Amino acid sequence: MASHVYTRRHFLRAVGLGTALLTMPEVGIAEESGRQKPNILFIMSDDHAANAVSCYGSRLAKVARTPNIDRIAKDGMLFKNCFVTNSICTPSRATIFTGKYSHINGVYKFTALDQRQVTLPKLLQKAGYHTAIIGKYHLHSNPAGFDYWSILPGQGEYHDPEFIEVGNEHRSGWVGRGKRTSYRGHSSDVIGSKALNYLKNIRPKDKPFFFMYHFKAPHDTWEYAHRYEMLYDGAEIPEPETLFDDYKTRSDALKKTLQYIGSSWGDHTNYVEETGHLKGKARKKAQYQEYMKRYLRCVAGVDYNVGRVLDYLERSGLAENTVVIYTSDQGFFLGEHGLYDKRFMYEDSLRVPFLVRWPEKIKAGSVNEDIVLNVDFAPTLLHAAGVSVPSEMQGRSFLPLLKGKTPANWRQSMYYRYYFSHFDTEPHFGVRTKKYKLIYFNRIKQWELFDLTRDPLELKNEYNNTEYGHVVKELKKELTRLQTELKDDIHDIGDRPRTGME
Repeated sequence: MASHVYTRRHFLRAVGLGTALLTMPEVGIAEESGRQKPNILFIMSDDHAANAVSCYGSRLAKVARTPNIDRIAKDGMLFKNCFVTNSICTPSRATIFTGKYSHINGVYKFTALDQRQVTLPKLLQKAGYHTAIIGKYHLHSNPAGFDYWSILPGQGEYHDPEFIEVGNEHRSGWVGRGKRTSYRGHSSDVIGSKALNYLKNIRPKDKPFFFMYHFKAPHDTWEYAHRYEMLYDGAEIPEPETLFDDYKTRSDALKKTLQYIGSSWGDHTNYVEETGHLKGKARKKAQYQEYMKRYLRCVAGVDYNVGRVLDYLERSGLAENTVVIYTSDQGFFLGEHGLYDKRFMYEDSLRVPFLVRWPEKIKAGSVNEDIVLNVDFAPTLLHAAGVSVPSEMQGRSFLPLLKGKTPANWRQSMYYRYYFSHFDTEPHFGVRTKKYKLIYFNRIKQWELFDLTRDPLELKNEYNNTEYGHVVKELKKELTRLQTELKDDIHDIGDRPRTGME
């Protein structure tokens, strides 16, 4: 490896640290133009990795296309570096609703959102929007700030799902105790039909809408619609380069986790019937193929139902004044490092697809490489609607990025923290810049450093490499700065959630 000569000035210039964040409120497009407030359609799937969205150009792009989701990128902007701040379902959703990190909004793991907080739907409802959510909600407390909702209880079922409808909530405040109504069909199709019904028949036509259109798919256990049974039959799904990663130089965290393909934890990817006759690498290859085909069949159902709604927006004339967003609640491992699920701060789990279409406001086919976070979603949508962003929100509006302008003081680093829950995945926190990633597994007291330019697959831990000593020093300073700025106490292990119903 070539030698490295670093100076503090060179390092700061490379990663852009030391610039203050802009805290002044920015003027939203709706406000500056005086035009009608835009409708907002926020589409979110569960566990949909960017590598499984074909416009991101991964190894899967040619074999598993997502043409309808890709339409949003073709007509709008694709974000290459959109990350989550805690890669599990409920905490990510709480962050999207509140614009705050887990340690501030009180949702560290799988607990209820304290609805006494200021949230994105509450603020848009107050600003005159008709607000709605259909599909997966997974925040456990009764929805607040919505004029209409129809949601899956908890994870919900893939086939013939039950929904809890607005007006059927339980007075205890726990949404899962509400009255349930069953629907025939696959959940993605049912959610798609409900979305069309909302747009056609429920929303008032004299108000802008904020509509959260959320899929259960492609969350495990990947039960696809029956019509996709033969999809990918006989196909060979390309393997990731790191499927048989040996974890050399890495911390013990990867060696301890039960997220590996073929794990008996939950039997999610074991597939005894299909692969039990095989051994060693041959079995793991077969398990990977079975896992990926099931997962991608679920993705196909999501893509189809995204297309149904996009088609309606265009036919109805709503498309021109509607911001359309497609994203996922977190990333997901599709065999990278031999893993499935999420949690880790590695790229495949950290990164989410994020696509935005806004006709006449966003240049079609544009791509952004700045660091944006799910904590930024609420401030950005408020900004787009011309609504003031509360000072308690910790994210920042990236509306200027949508307009093709990166502020000089835009963030050059991001903070991540995962709290121990299950899979025996070690809790950790860390900092990522455009060039480097530093991770600390706090319970086992081990560090990892990756040079993302030289090692984008994150195979070589450089933490103990003396050539990176100055990088480690500067990244630790940046990590401490972010923790201080964001008011995260490293001794807070997430065992005291705040639900509002204690």
